Amino acid sequence: MTTALAHPTAEPPARFVDLAAAEWLKLWSLRSTGWSLLVAALAVLAFNAGKAWDNVRYWPEGEPGYAERFIADGIPLMHAFTADAGTVMMLAAGAFGALAVTGEYSTGLIRTTFAAVPARRSVMAAKVCVVATVMTVFGVVVAVTSFASTQAILATEGAGVSIDRPGAVRVIVASALLAPVSALVGTALGTLLRHGAGAVVGSVVILMLLPVVLDDGRHWSAVLAHAMPYEAWLRLVDVPYGGPGIVHPWSAGGAWTVYAVWALASAAVAVTAVHRRDQ
Repeated sequence: MTTALAHPTAEPPARFVDLAAAEWLKLWSLRSTGWSLLVAALAVLAFNAGKAWDNVRYWPEGEPGYAERFIADGIPLMHAFTADAGTVMMLAAGAFGALAVTGEYSTGLIRTTFAAVPARRSVMAAKVCVVATVMTVFGVVVAVTSFASTQAILATEGAGVSIDRPGAVRVIVASALLAPVSALVGTALGTLLRHGAGAVVGSVVILMLLPVVLDDGRHWSAVLAHAMPYEAWLRLVDVPYGGPGIVHPWSAGGAWTVYAVWALASAAVAVTAVHRRDQ
């Protein structure tokens, strides 16, 4: 007579949708998440609306055709999302992505997470998806609100444009996607460095300082500059692009490619790096 030995039933692996839901709950369980996004959004909107209001405040009176020339030169679209606002967006998003990872390392919660779900790549992939989703929605809301508010302010002097203006949609989309791209860079750095301050400083260096160091004067420097997310954004929002002052011109398609490469490469680094390193 043989006796069947009871074998413990292997626990099924966690579904990706459950991992994403867990990461979503962890992110929004922190009060700082909502407040940081709100403060960042208000700062970006303030820079954009302030620039538009400054133009209205010092609008030249009694100069016929000024509003028409203002629109023809593409200035309303430049004010829809200014360089200062783009800088704030990148810094805030990069820090958000970095702290979304390093916060768990600093508290030790990451050990509990990996003990519950040994599939580290799946956990990090879920975190990357949540961060990218949140920052995409954030970017869309801020970009659309900025466009609407700035054009409403300029419209008081007859210089506002509508969303069907050529190039307007590109400005909105490029500005909106700047948030998730920057956040993914911060997430990748957070996974590699595992230190909040270091990851935030690293995101500032990559996203802001390197584009400042590189210039358009030499070909090799221009190529490197064009490979940075900030320069790609500037190319996309510069609707009347061209002119004799541009030494090394490049295409909008190239700028979109830079966006895609940085986003995909950062996500890949975040997912693979966590699998290769011990706690």
